[in-house]
Amino acid sequence: MTTFFNQLSPQDWYAWVVLPLIIFFARICDVTIGTLRIIFVTRGKRKLAPLLGFCEVLIWVVVISQIMRNAHSVTAYLGYAAGFAAGNYIGMYIEDHLALGTVIVRVIIPECGDFLVERLHDAGYGVTSVDGVGANGPVKLIYTLVKRKHLSDALRIIHEIRPKAFVSIEDVRTTLEGVFPAAPCPPDGTFAGRLAK
Repeated sequence: MTTFFNQLSPQDWYAWVVLPLIIFFARICDVTIGTLRIIFVTRGKRKLAPLLGFCEVLIWVVVISQIMRNAHSVTAYLGYAAGFAAGNYIGMYIEDHLALGTVIVRVIIPECGDFLVERLHDAGYGVTSVDGVGANGPVKLIYTLVKRKHLSDALRIIHEIRPKAFVSIEDVRTTLEGVFPAAPCPPDGTFAGRLAK
């Protein structure tokens, strides 16, 4: 193996080692930006998405042109594929930690859901409750809009009061009005933040 590397010319080093690494990291950037762009489009961030799209395509064109010039380099193709896979993962990881947007949380529990409604309301969340009928009798449907950065706090409250509640979560594209906490409610149940509309 050492003999093989010693025999490589500077041009071979570039084609077989340096270029694949450049392609790998460029592809990570490209796909990460693309993943975030798609997420921003679905979240209604129309001003940011075109800028990300420009950067994504520019990087992609540069990377493809380098691969076409060095089509004989298998490692360049491997770097391209590995960068694509890593970029998807990193893009989703970044988006998850940015916690952009709003979700609607639906909770379906048997009757007597007033205490849960009260706790969510005390924590600063806007809550709508509706009486309904399920497969096993009367149920209470509870709806609340939650900023994604506060989702874990809302779920903590729900599971503390109703550990076996049926909960569904769905992304909301646009909200015009709503009641959202300025800060999550601490575990003792007191609401420290201000309501924000």
